[in-house]
Amino acid sequence: MNLDSKIPDGPLAEKWTNYKADQKLVNPANKRKFKIIVVGTGLAGASASATLGELGYNVEAFTFHDSPRRAHSISAQGGINAAKNYQGDGDSIHRLFYDTLKGGDFRGREANTYRLAEESVNIIDQMVAQGVPFAREYGGLLDNRSFGGAQVSRTFYARGQTGQQLLLGAYQQMARQVGLGNVKLWNRVEMVDVVNIDGRCAGIVTRDLLTGEIRSHAAHAIVLATGGYGNAFYLSTNAMSCNVTAAWRAHRRGAAFANPCYTQIHPTCIPQADDFQSKLTLMSESLRNDGRIWVPKNPDETRPAAQVPEDERDYYLERIYPSFGNLAPRDVSSRAAKRAVDAGQGVGPLKNGVYLDFADAIDRLGADVIKERYGNLFDMYERITGEDPYEMPMRIYPASHYTMGGLWVDYELQTTIPGLFCAGEANFSDHGANRLGASALMQGLSDGYFVLPYTIAPYLSEWLNKPIPDETHDAFAVAEGEAADRFKGYLDIGGTRSPDHFHRELGKIIWDYCGMDRNRAGLEKALSEIPALHEEFKSDVKVTGDTSSVNQTLEKVARIDDFFELGMLMCKDALVREESCGGHFRSEHQTEDGEALRDDENFAHVTAWEWSGDMANPIEHREPLEYEVVQFQTRSYK
Repeated sequence: MNLDSKIPDGPLAEKWTNYKADQKLVNPANKRKFKIIVVGTGLAGASASATLGELGYNVEAFTFHDSPRRAHSISAQGGINAAKNYQGDGDSIHRLFYDTLKGGDFRGREANTYRLAEESVNIIDQMVAQGVPFAREYGGLLDNRSFGGAQVSRTFYARGQTGQQLLLGAYQQMARQVGLGNVKLWNRVEMVDVVNIDGRCAGIVTRDLLTGEIRSHAAHAIVLATGGYGNAFYLSTNAMSCNVTAAWRAHRRGAAFANPCYTQIHPTCIPQADDFQSKLTLMSESLRNDGRIWVPKNPDETRPAAQVPEDERDYYLERIYPSFGNLAPRDVSSRAAKRAVDAGQGVGPLKNGVYLDFADAIDRLGADVIKERYGNLFDMYERITGEDPYEMPMRIYPASHYTMGGLWVDYELQTTIPGLFCAGEANFSDHGANRLGASALMQGLSDGYFVLPYTIAPYLSEWLNKPIPDETHDAFAVAEGEAADRFKGYLDIGGTRSPDHFHRELGKIIWDYCGMDRNRAGLEKALSEIPALHEEFKSDVKVTGDTSSVNQTLEKVARIDDFFELGMLMCKDALVREESCGGHFRSEHQTEDGEALRDDENFAHVTAWEWSGDMANPIEHREPLEYEVVQFQTRSYK
């Protein structure tokens, strides 16, 4: 397997400009000759479909939702970063690039990260032109707020529903192209396999979730924009339908999977209430702008929060990380919360949370200002917990959220399978070992609107007027047969336990041994327990219904089967990476202060795994990380 990153020559700040100037193009008349499939209609998929359709390509977009507007991008509440420097506080493209690379603990690809920062300024202009209702100051200028890992205000927001508003902007542009006939939209259709012919990705196999029909779709190029795999942990902030199947099926067909152990734990989630929960609720990181995080100094404290005197409170982020305080990056803040709870200082009925307190902000700014900034988030919290955050502090605790790992892609967002591209959270490329808040929306829109439309052209130009296999090719028939057999096989097991039972048990193993804190003994235990549970799954899972109608249990069991194989790779990747970096924290590798201890000499690389046919023995490949501008340094927020 060849990991050619295709990073352009020249100074870092000029690489993207030079690439666009020198690339091969497809003229407008010829664009109509090419068909592109886009799988996923979140921010990356919807923006890619809209832009490619606008350019003149024939686009087919697939979503397993009833509407593209149900994509999980709507849940990114807090904001989107851009180096506009509207506040005049010293922001710049270089500073955003550096903060992002540093936030990822110097494990991101430098050229991709710089391009992301460079395109950030265009995203805001694009979305404003589409009518996205960003918050504005009294004079009408766009407002900003701060997010973790930065000392400037660069996050644009629409109250506490930024993701939803941005997705509506991208969706309306895609819907316009659907209306014009440039994009064909397939609703309630799930991709279940990738088809390769003669060394290139020739199309996909799908399953209609309403009828169970399995059919093939051929194209010149395929774009996967299907999000992350955080639901491998079962309890996560992701929507219940989020899964890894599209990326994993591509991996099984030859696409390298990079850095699967890089998973992000978000520090600002509502703590688990009982053992029967199926998901966790994210409270936006934007709340950390005005909320102060603390725990009682006394582990035996029983008084209500308001009655705990100031001198008996530990504002631990402000104490440990005075330069960043409550806006320390997510991985740092999450581990600090875990240390406090593990020390017995947790709050709430189960003592499994910390306080996020707005009393000071309400006294300083007034309840009306806080309501204007965060009202919908406060309402959501009260509906879930029955507690009024205007009167008493929120309770929060870290939970599985975003995934920085994903399909390996080069600078052009092309996987190791020619013709198969990957955008947004589904790829690995921009965030290193930890993602800063408000950067997910930035990457999704950057990939879809401003990167992929350029980088897909050189590949397509090579296929101008050349025939490609259509759905009648034998390879499609074989893939369809394999998919049909797989789904029928689940029904034939006839076991006694539900898919959710196995998902919960699998998620607990991964969380306990490959969650916030990892070590060799735990990872080796997980690598022995997951195969045993997988064998039990394959012999005792119970799937009701049939394959010819709506069957959400059948959908779920196939996705969980893929999570088993992914879970093995996550633990294997964490085991071979003998260092701590970002969200990957190996307890054997930490400083005296309990911070992550990197090993730049031996692990300054991307680990890209090749499917071997045996989930216990993947093939490891490495892409060295070479920095031209930034120097490796110990990450500090103190």
